[in-house]
Amino acid sequence: MISELSSPGRYPIPASTHRVEEVISRSRFITTVGYAPTVEDARAFIQTIRQEFPDATHHVWAYLVGPPGSTAHMGYSDDGEPHGTAGRPAFTVLQHSGIGDIVVVVTRYFGGVKLGKGGLVKAYSGGVKHALEKLPLTEHRVMAHLEVQLPYAFVTPLKRLLPEFEANVMAETYAAEAIFHLALPVEKAASMMDALTGLTYGRAVIVRSEDTDD
Repeated sequence: MISELSSPGRYPIPASTHRVEEVISRSRFITTVGYAPTVEDARAFIQTIRQEFPDATHHVWAYLVGPPGSTAHMGYSDDGEPHGTAGRPAFTVLQHSGIGDIVVVVTRYFGGVKLGKGGLVKAYSGGVKHALEKLPLTEHRVMAHLEVQLPYAFVTPLKRLLPEFEANVMAETYAAEAIFHLALPVEKAASMMDALTGLTYGRAVIVRSEDTDD
């Protein structure tokens, strides 16, 4: 699990759906974690799990859409378990996981033995923690897009700058001057624009277009 929060433009997200299962006091707990870049995706994921296990006693769920730790787009449900014993503990684990755009559903088949409030909190939060331990991760990045027009004398120096700012050339055109279309992590855009201005002694014309999710 990742303990440190990342920048809003770059953070870990689930790379695929991951599931773990355990039996606690004869109750079967199935924890399924997935990627949810929007609230609609989170709700669709929850519905998919409900349909997969239609005869389960409970489908406790929680989601966090956006950067790790954010609460702008989040939700959780006890789904019939005693108030505060299931959905909130599951969400708290997500909130402190260092992972963004994530949804979890803990499906329970009741085994006839009551766990008590403390036991339920431990079971639901523990299931989410267990699932996150081996959750495959990838990286969410917001990319900035720059159009850079500059004299030919600065083409080679420009290309030498690219690795420092993790910038990729998406297209290049050679006319009266060279024109490059660059994509790079949003948090590096301002620094690269400053570097290009200094490199070309202010002769580069730089236009930044709309940022996009990678």
